[in-house]
Amino acid sequence: MPHFAFTLDELQRYAPEVAEPDDFDEFWRDTLAEATAAPVLVDVRPEPTDLRLLDSWDVTFAGFGGDPVRAWYTRPAGVREPLPAVVEYAGYGRGRGLPHERLTWPVAGYAHLLMDNRGQAGQYGAGDTPDPYGAPGGPAPVTWGILDPRTYHYRRLITDAVRAVEAIRALPGVEGDRVGVVGNSQGGGVALAVAGLVDDLSAVLTTAPFLCDMRRTVALTDLPPYGEIARYLAVHREAEEAVWRTLSYVDGVSFARRATAPAHFGVGRRDTVCPPRTAFAAYNHYGAANGRPVPPEREMHVYPFNGHEGGEAVHVRRQLRWLGSLMHPARHRPAHPLVERTSPRAPTP
Repeated sequence: MPHFAFTLDELQRYAPEVAEPDDFDEFWRDTLAEATAAPVLVDVRPEPTDLRLLDSWDVTFAGFGGDPVRAWYTRPAGVREPLPAVVEYAGYGRGRGLPHERLTWPVAGYAHLLMDNRGQAGQYGAGDTPDPYGAPGGPAPVTWGILDPRTYHYRRLITDAVRAVEAIRALPGVEGDRVGVVGNSQGGGVALAVAGLVDDLSAVLTTAPFLCDMRRTVALTDLPPYGEIARYLAVHREAEEAVWRTLSYVDGVSFARRATAPAHFGVGRRDTVCPPRTAFAAYNHYGAANGRPVPPEREMHVYPFNGHEGGEAVHVRRQLRWLGSLMHPARHRPAHPLVERTSPRAPTP
């Protein structure tokens, strides 16, 4: 199903109306108010590793319902001054793994918090945060508690993600006013949700985001996670109305409309897991309803011949340079033209 029959011009204009419940803002305001009633940091302890250039800590913070959520906090070793920070959200079925698995952001000079996905580890990566709630729904995380927005798994996961931003701001050595969020696939959808719920982020980096334009996307692809919703409805035919209502509370397009931070998007034109039109739905609505007179800066990078893997290392390099221009502008100033044209001086004999 290459390119899903949408031209690039059509994608750039794709801004569908997404069903949004009347109490969307109230729902999330009440959810977060309940979660933030408790202190965010529960436990922080050094994590021994064999990485001499980085220091890591095993962090536990209070997420949805005060539940303990695990995370890795990593930063350059020996750096004493506060650093700008990046909170990273993992993909579907992944946990936080081990502290040496994701090193891009701390090696680039950021304080880095990698959040565990409650209850999801075991498909693609290890994790140790349970999701201790039972509610009617299917066997896959995307269908846990799907009959009611208040019992839905993503209400809890998104709340955890907001609390992760609070957690990194409470950790030592962090510039709390310079915090960005990043994620790919599910992590990208969660990053968009945080962008719509936290109005003082410095940046959002989202690649191939899941959770966007969900009702239409379930009809586009049979691959998980969207295909797991279709398979659930194939058995529970009477649940369709309740399922669409629940998904309307977590759709990334609704969160994107409320976002205020500069945003960096990436998408593969041949992505059959999170079809490219879903990312463009969020991108084209980004910042449209945040109440600010000037829309936030945003840019989209498209990889015509890539699928869900997107631009891989090429895209990460673009992310690093873009985020660096926001967080470390002095380091990313272009060289003076005369310096660029000057040949290296020959060594003195």
